[in-house]
Amino acid sequence: MLSNFALVAGQVVTLFLLMGAGFVLAQLGKLYPDGVSQMSTLVLYVVTPCVIIHAFAIERTDGMVRLLLEFAAVYALSTLFCAAVALFCFRGESPCRRGPMRFAMVYGNNGFMGLPLLLSILGERAVIYGVVSVVVFNLLLWTHGVRTMGGRVTLRQALVSPATVGLVVGLPLFLTGGRLPSMVDSAVGFLADLNTPLAMIVIGAQMAGADLKRSFTSPRLYGVAAFRLLAAPLVPMLCLLPLRLDPMLYCANIILCAVPVAGATGMLAQRFEQDTAVAAQMVTLTTLLSVLTLPLMAVTAQSLSGILPL
Repeated sequence: MLSNFALVAGQVVTLFLLMGAGFVLAQLGKLYPDGVSQMSTLVLYVVTPCVIIHAFAIERTDGMVRLLLEFAAVYALSTLFCAAVALFCFRGESPCRRGPMRFAMVYGNNGFMGLPLLLSILGERAVIYGVVSVVVFNLLLWTHGVRTMGGRVTLRQALVSPATVGLVVGLPLFLTGGRLPSMVDSAVGFLADLNTPLAMIVIGAQMAGADLKRSFTSPRLYGVAAFRLLAAPLVPMLCLLPLRLDPMLYCANIILCAVPVAGATGMLAQRFEQDTAVAAQMVTLTTLLSVLTLPLMAVTAQSLSGILPL
């Protein structure tokens, strides 16, 4: 068990080293907020669709479609559980703080951090589950998430997103067994490979702009962190165990439920005029604490599912 924990912890630390590059560059003034914003846009609107398309470019085996639909349902229910709990929290906070704090309880960083983690911990076969989670995440984000932040929900926001664009291109290829032209496929693959380093550098640079002292001194933020990093993965871990789900599906869902607060928290807080400072502090605190909690959750899920020996 200890060797498995050390292995997963090492993979998480590797991602943190990439984040450290972004943090140091931002602290030294070599990476400006405008540049971070542009890199974030690149990841969201170009790299993310390419990751989805590239992940769907695999051979479809018997039962795979059923597994993906099953995973989509399991991940959506896990997220909606968090949303239900969040409704009863932080009622005494001001509206501009309540929205980001509730949002942070529900939405984890499964795009920027979840996909690299699945690849590092479970291998390439698990990335397809991460892709499905990104689609479900975006559908919930642009409906429930926007509403939580005090915004107005539109059908266009719910249906038109980088994830759904990638899905529209990648899913037909997956279902029909078709492939993109070789040159296009190579370009998509190269862009998809940027997801891990670029996403981690963006998170590191965003952390450099947060008030680290306040991040570690607010009891309310520790409450959000405890729910996001411990309760959010533990509840589905225990509730789903009797169902005897596919081990890879089970572990992928738990890892994605255990990731820190989504980077989108700050972006949506700014867009809907909520408290951006508390949003940045929650992302920072949970991201740093996840270096301890993520290996624990990942190894426990792998052990319970049978992927790793107890």
